[in-house]
Amino acid sequence: MHPESTSTKKTKILNAAVIVASLGYFVDIYDLLLFGIIRIKSLQSLGLNKEQIEEVGLALINYQMAGLLIGGIFWGILGDKRGRLSVLFGSILLYSVANIANGLIDGENAIVWYKIWRVVAGLGLAGELGAGITLVAEVLPKEKRGIGTMIVASIGISGAVAAYFVSQAFGENWRACYFIGGGLGLALLLLRVSVVESGMFHNSKQQTNVSRGNYLKFFTNGDRFKRYLKCILVGMPTWYVVGILVFFSNSFAEKLEVKGTVDPGKAIMICYAALTFGDLASGAISQWLKSRKKVLYIFYTMTLVSVLLYFSAHGVSVTTFYAICGLLGFSVGFWAIFVTMAAEQFGTNFRAMAATTAPNYARGMLNLITPIFLYLQVGLKDYFGSPYLASGLITGLLCILIAFVAAITSKETFGKDLDYVEEE
Repeated sequence: MHPESTSTKKTKILNAAVIVASLGYFVDIYDLLLFGIIRIKSLQSLGLNKEQIEEVGLALINYQMAGLLIGGIFWGILGDKRGRLSVLFGSILLYSVANIANGLIDGENAIVWYKIWRVVAGLGLAGELGAGITLVAEVLPKEKRGIGTMIVASIGISGAVAAYFVSQAFGENWRACYFIGGGLGLALLLLRVSVVESGMFHNSKQQTNVSRGNYLKFFTNGDRFKRYLKCILVGMPTWYVVGILVFFSNSFAEKLEVKGTVDPGKAIMICYAALTFGDLASGAISQWLKSRKKVLYIFYTMTLVSVLLYFSAHGVSVTTFYAICGLLGFSVGFWAIFVTMAAEQFGTNFRAMAATTAPNYARGMLNLITPIFLYLQVGLKDYFGSPYLASGLITGLLCILIAFVAAITSKETFGKDLDYVEEE
């Protein structure tokens, strides 16, 4: 019998799966957000001017997000076909190598290689969270899995804070930050011997007549497709807040005439520090209310209030603006609930695909959100004194509205038994 085949009877929350998934997500977030933190200094050192930094920076984020989208599908299929562990450690290896390579780029083709390695990093970063959450959800008893996934998300999110302080410690040596991220990932692979596969996955493998890892099955059944689409849309506000408002907080601050210079790297650090506490709070509230959906309603409301405060911050001090970035971060601290819901919505034979692709599609929604943001700037230029601000606000309100509708129409999954497979 496999060691985790009786996992539903276990009560120990801090088991090997939770610890390794937490540390893996820590390194994942470190690497995912590192570019946003060192974006300006790295592109400046490669010879770009202010306008080019804005343009190339946005392109690099979108290249990384494209890698996340493609990687989410690949790792999701692999997770349901070969197991959660193959994805957990394969993804860590890939993004670690990619980030070391990012630190080595130089020469006249440096920007081209920067784009290539951000795509590869995105491919690697796509797998860790979904595999980790799926594994944790399957090895913990149903009444405690929300606590386990809360721990994974909270520890993981703090990786962004670590990335900021590492970048500060090394100053202009942005390459060292990438080397550290890659080294942390490779070191984490040494812990793989202590983690064993999910018993639920082993049980599903014994059922040879059940389809596993067939991504197209999400689109051949109406009910399954609706569940899947809602899982993705529920997380939409997170990457609007992070990828637009916080990543480009310096540009918004200029338009808002904030008194002082805003460092986007510091804004990201503050946002994610607050997001860590938001994840802890959302997980605890979910356990208290015994509901996933009610938590989403609460945090969406906080996101709406925070966005309105952000765009009302004309002429405020830098300190006040950073505080609003922190409030934004806390308000999107429903990430743990979002990914847990994605895992809980599907049977064992589709669970890894759902839990891996949903957060990556939510991240990748930035590739849809960004064009809307840019398009509205053009469309609104004759109606607002600052179309940049107006388009940012309207884009945000649209993202929050879509997420609200998706959450309201989703099924409640708190306490749901996950030991089942879905028929064709």
